[in-house]
Amino acid sequence: MTNLDDTIAAIPTPPGEGGVGIVRLSGSQAIAIAARLFVSSTGRDIRAGQRQRVFHGHIRDAEGRILDEVLLHVMRAPHSYTREDVVEINGHGGAGPLHAVLEETLRHGACLAGPGEFTLRAFLNGRIDLVQAEAVIDLIRARTRGSLQAANAAASGILSKTIYAIRDTLADALARIEAAVDFPDEDLPELVDEALLDRLRATHGRMIDLLNTADAGRLYREGAAIAIAGRPNVGKSSLFNALLRDARAIVSAHAGTTRDRLEEYITVSGVPVKLVDTAGLRATADEVEQMGVAVARQVLHSANLAIFVLDASAALTGEDERLAQELRDLEIPVVLALNKSDLAPGAPVPPWDMPFAAVHRVSALTNAGLKELEAVLGTLLMGGANLDADQAMLTRLHQKDSLRRAADCVERLLQDPALSPEFLALEAREALQALGEITGETTPEDLLDIIFSSFCIGK
Repeated sequence: MTNLDDTIAAIPTPPGEGGVGIVRLSGSQAIAIAARLFVSSTGRDIRAGQRQRVFHGHIRDAEGRILDEVLLHVMRAPHSYTREDVVEINGHGGAGPLHAVLEETLRHGACLAGPGEFTLRAFLNGRIDLVQAEAVIDLIRARTRGSLQAANAAASGILSKTIYAIRDTLADALARIEAAVDFPDEDLPELVDEALLDRLRATHGRMIDLLNTADAGRLYREGAAIAIAGRPNVGKSSLFNALLRDARAIVSAHAGTTRDRLEEYITVSGVPVKLVDTAGLRATADEVEQMGVAVARQVLHSANLAIFVLDASAALTGEDERLAQELRDLEIPVVLALNKSDLAPGAPVPPWDMPFAAVHRVSALTNAGLKELEAVLGTLLMGGANLDADQAMLTRLHQKDSLRRAADCVERLLQDPALSPEFLALEAREALQALGEITGETTPEDLLDIIFSSFCIGK
């Protein structure tokens, strides 16, 4: 965990060359350290005044040599990202000037920030809760507009407000239950009454509804993988290119052109999807193609969903049937895509006893049926849930686990409200403890370390 007495420094901008790069400091000595390095072009003292200010000037080393021309932003506590004094030195975006400036800040007493330490300080100083802190890294890593919307919603506090509303109801229930424990002989109205139980039932329902968002929430954050499978020359690579809207894979009439897997990201219902084109699955004596077939099978076993491609214009083969049986054993949805439907629009669906999640006729050549295929892929990935990316949703496994434990406590409390108030109070306390793990009020320190260690340096 961070030592809040230290003043930390880091480069928050990505490595490489760019027009602008930043060195950020945060802590009680941030302004004093920056003042030792900075020479204002107008002679102004950055330590004077209490307002947020921007200064132009130069950063100099101990010998007085200019390291860079900069704009220096002073943000005074508590009106900053960390609620501490923050200084951002905006210089030229190259490794040379940025590292030279950073080294000077360290030489004058700053400590190098760890991963996510600026956001950790914002959390520890009460500017944001844990849900909002985790949303920061989701914003940085968002690949799609849907992922960005979901991260922004969490960062704005929509999930936190939902959790706090649930917590308030449980806290009120606990207060009533404990009053019944503490004053059993007092002439008080019934504290654990039907009205309270109705509120708890409604709250339990909200908890279950929120738990049901977890799978979709994780998809927005982590994305999914869809594998395209089939025997050689059925048009897998053509379908891959069509879904990408780009000629990414080499297409040839020669069977077995694809030897290795090709991966590209597309957006399906707002979810970032890694689309994987694999080698045609067949028995072959070619050693390189055998390796490609082995990789294809590995991809299928790690995918969230598979598209099984058949050539609608050709007769079914033994390889098609064997592959269908292999896909049947996968514990993921399989969509049957009858490709080249422009050549055989009335081709029948194979009479296999296989529960395909959906069957679609498509043409990778004319793009016919692609929109319908994408729509069903989105529905299957989201599990049929009709969620708006802007709504409150769980996005992490630890959030789901904590809320599940809290919901179990409330369920046990509701199963037998006539139990001793001491037992009811125990369930309510455990539920509140579990909810606090989501917002950071009761989160174990080792879990906080794991969460913030996944952040990039400087954020």
